[in-house]
Amino acid sequence: MKTFLCFVALSGIIAAPLCAQSPSMKMTSPIPESITAPDEAETSIGTLEYFDGVPQPKTVEAVYDYLDQSRAVQVFLNSIPAMSVATLREGQASVGADMCNKICIWDNLMDSKSLLLTGNTSTMYAVGFLDLLKDGPTVIDLPPGILGILDDMAFRYMTDLGVAGPDKGKGGKFLVLPPGYQGDVPEGYFVVSSQTSGVWVFMRGYLDKSLPLERAIPAASANIRDHLKVYPLSLKDDQPAMEFINVSGKNMNTILPNDYRFFEKLHALIQTEPDSYLGLEAKGMMAAIGIEKGKPFSPDARMKKILTDAAAIGNAAARAISYFPRDPGNLLYGEDSAWVMAYADKDTTFTRNGAYRLDPRILFHFGYICVSPAMAVTVAGKGSDYGLAMLDSDGIVLDGSKTYRLHLPPNPPAKDFWAVTMYDTQTRSQLQTDQQFPTLGSQTEGIQQNDDGSYDIYFAPRAPEGQKGNWLQTIPGKSWWIGLRMYGPEQPWIDKTWRPGEIELVE
Repeated sequence: MKTFLCFVALSGIIAAPLCAQSPSMKMTSPIPESITAPDEAETSIGTLEYFDGVPQPKTVEAVYDYLDQSRAVQVFLNSIPAMSVATLREGQASVGADMCNKICIWDNLMDSKSLLLTGNTSTMYAVGFLDLLKDGPTVIDLPPGILGILDDMAFRYMTDLGVAGPDKGKGGKFLVLPPGYQGDVPEGYFVVSSQTSGVWVFMRGYLDKSLPLERAIPAASANIRDHLKVYPLSLKDDQPAMEFINVSGKNMNTILPNDYRFFEKLHALIQTEPDSYLGLEAKGMMAAIGIEKGKPFSPDARMKKILTDAAAIGNAAARAISYFPRDPGNLLYGEDSAWVMAYADKDTTFTRNGAYRLDPRILFHFGYICVSPAMAVTVAGKGSDYGLAMLDSDGIVLDGSKTYRLHLPPNPPAKDFWAVTMYDTQTRSQLQTDQQFPTLGSQTEGIQQNDDGSYDIYFAPRAPEGQKGNWLQTIPGKSWWIGLRMYGPEQPWIDKTWRPGEIELVE
């Protein structure tokens, strides 16, 4: 224990110390310093002051401010998955898809008008939402030839639909049951139980490679429009008519907010879900900052200031983790490469040894959607896989005013197709430039190969001379990043004997 010398002033003279430690009483025993509080402690939140272990008023205030802020930051980061799927639902509802039988479809493929995390321009998207609280058990009558997913309102994987699902791409009827459902379950369905009242329905139709694009695109749309049915089981004999909403070229924002509104929307979200929605720890953390089911969210001026600050810190943390990941599992080719992957170690559960891997979970849900093991397969020729690059070969942030080159060696190992798509560092959605589809790949007409079968792709505000077919436009004053998609990734991609070059600064 530290020795605190005590002095008594007598007639202006400093006397010898009267005590070298706490008085020794009849029952005194040695007390380890590690279980006591000093009179003062210097910390990152200031000097903490005590009277014999009891915090002084200013210390109490500082500690409670810190606790509220730190808990709010953790609520922000840990709630990114739930808020991402909630804003997907909100964005889809904004264009009219507010019931289970209303489906958003990109009839002319997705261009950069849609604000949707890392959407691609190469497949036919169709998405919807189930409301099991309102509708009860709900049927999805799926067409053949679809690749899809059901994710719940915590963005947890439920099941695959179509090619990777139990119907094996032949189509069939799925029955989705509400949380805790105890009623009868009819036969003849692929039955899926949900832990949440809301369920995101994601579907993707591939384009027939044997057809020219002008025929393949409407054929993929027709397959969905003519055969997909979604309806409450209670209305199976009187099904509501399907309504397909073409959102190609339309503004639709599905991106979670980065400011105080995050907490407002989180409060609204938990009102619609079971009390057990996110577990006891998450529920307790939210309650500690004023977010509770069945109670109003009405922070006072002090707490609103803290929450605003916490959202700014959480936003910075999510972006640092996304663009400069420190978990080795997110590094596609190790520390000497700028290429990363969305699923750390290809694990779609974001766990290790029975515990969540916090940074990889934040990285994925801040920038990406669609949680399914099929999105990170290691079986040659199956599913899809991705490489992502946010920095140049020197580890510097990409600058839209400069010219860069990406070299892809011969024979990109994709059985179906490969594509490079540009994204906006702010929205993590397709970069909005003069090019409607900011993508180049094996399906792009006019892309040029080098004599050895390799490709050079250029990123610049203006096309380098002679490279217009291999050019993606950038914007001075904006940053950008890319995703390299491999559909049907083949063994050289999986074992990394084929790998893309780094993004090189040309000028």
